[in-house]
Amino acid sequence: MQGDLSNPTFESERSSHKLKRLVQTPNSYFMDVKCSSCNQISTIFSHAQSVIVCEGCNQVLCRPTGGKVKLSVGTSYRVKA
Repeated sequence: MQGDLSNPTFESERSSHKLKRLVQTPNSYFMDVKCSSCNQISTIFSHAQSVIVCEGCNQVLCRPTGGKVKLSVGTSYRVKA
């Protein structure tokens, strides 16, 4: 037998599809992004489908890709719990 099905490892759970995990969890999340020029914090979705612009200085914070957004250079983020 390859492994214990009732106690999978963290790596195997993370690499498996979101619906085939032991406890189903989404891959997306909300995050706080800090603008590099005006230090204003904006809350954005990790899989946003449009360009997100800073409300204070109109600088582009992130651009959409096929899945997760690509953050601009100099911006920092943290995942909201």
